[in-house]
Amino acid sequence: MANKHLTIKQLTVIVGGGLTPRMVRHYHKLGLLPQAQRSSGNYRLYTDADVQQLRRILALKSQGFQLDDIRQLLNSPEMMSFDALASQLQQQYHSVTEQLARLRQTASALEEFLLRDKGSQDTQLNALEQLKQVEIESAFGLQDLDKLWDGLHAAQNIQPEDFSESLQQILPDLSKKNEIEKDLLSKLVFACGDVSLVNFIRLSKDAIVAARHNLNEDCEIVADVSPVFAALDHTRITHLCANVKTLIDDPHIHSVDEAERKFWQDKEWLEKLKQLKPGCILVIGYAPSVLMSALKLVEEGQLQPSLIIGMPIGFNHAPFSKRRLMHSKVEYITTVGTLGGGLLAAVALNALVGSLIERPDCHCYLSHHQ
Repeated sequence: MANKHLTIKQLTVIVGGGLTPRMVRHYHKLGLLPQAQRSSGNYRLYTDADVQQLRRILALKSQGFQLDDIRQLLNSPEMMSFDALASQLQQQYHSVTEQLARLRQTASALEEFLLRDKGSQDTQLNALEQLKQVEIESAFGLQDLDKLWDGLHAAQNIQPEDFSESLQQILPDLSKKNEIEKDLLSKLVFACGDVSLVNFIRLSKDAIVAARHNLNEDCEIVADVSPVFAALDHTRITHLCANVKTLIDDPHIHSVDEAERKFWQDKEWLEKLKQLKPGCILVIGYAPSVLMSALKLVEEGQLQPSLIIGMPIGFNHAPFSKRRLMHSKVEYITTVGTLGGGLLAAVALNALVGSLIERPDCHCYLSHHQ
């Protein structure tokens, strides 16, 4: 496209992403896009540099950045200082989390409505009719919207809840998942009460194969800390004749900070990690440093786990360690970003153990295994 000029219509086609001529003109007005050259007929003419600038704008918009913030990021004559950039990104983070909180509140209200029995739903029709009249940008305001969601609450019949049936009404489409993976995902959702967790769980291609094979071979199961060990289903694990142990076996550890400090202060735990048997299953729900150290040992050939359930929590090392796990050669079950925790890690292992006991001859997990 060197030395070739584009009309505004050609520009929008090449850039894509839903860009329209009207949006391009608006970006000119805001200073996001430099003024274009003009043809002899006074038509705007665009270059490859304009294409790249617009793609950057759309990419940042897709991440929730406001146009004023995008202008500052892209049009600053010099590289922004770290403090200035950090401040701007912090503002963006708070804006995104506020949007997430609002969406989570709306999702919770919708979940409550969808999971009501038919009799209760009928009493909520009037409140639902009011939704048609809502104008968020008007004086109706968010406070009144909260009141409207409260109006969706109806008297709930006191009766046992069918949790599995309720969950099926709000789970995303899992038709491409095998039955064992569906069971695993459902149990993780039940453990945290957040259906959106399904979108943040990652399994390697052979994770279930590795788990079932090695659990049948009386493998060693190793939890990173005592609270994760305590949450494991020892009765069912014993039924499989597997051996369960704790890596950092200090009963006084109750937080991620304590687990991290304990792991680094005493090299005994790293040496213990090196001595784990080949084929072991690591269940890491607290300490990201344990996961990073385990992956380093794997790379060095000093540790050979058959599966790592890596769901440590934290706001820096944890997301990094889980990305590293997903790019390793180890079979894994993990969560994206900061999501995770000891309970979820234990629930994942318990679900795999339970499915093996309840469905020992099931091979559904091989149906999509190509």
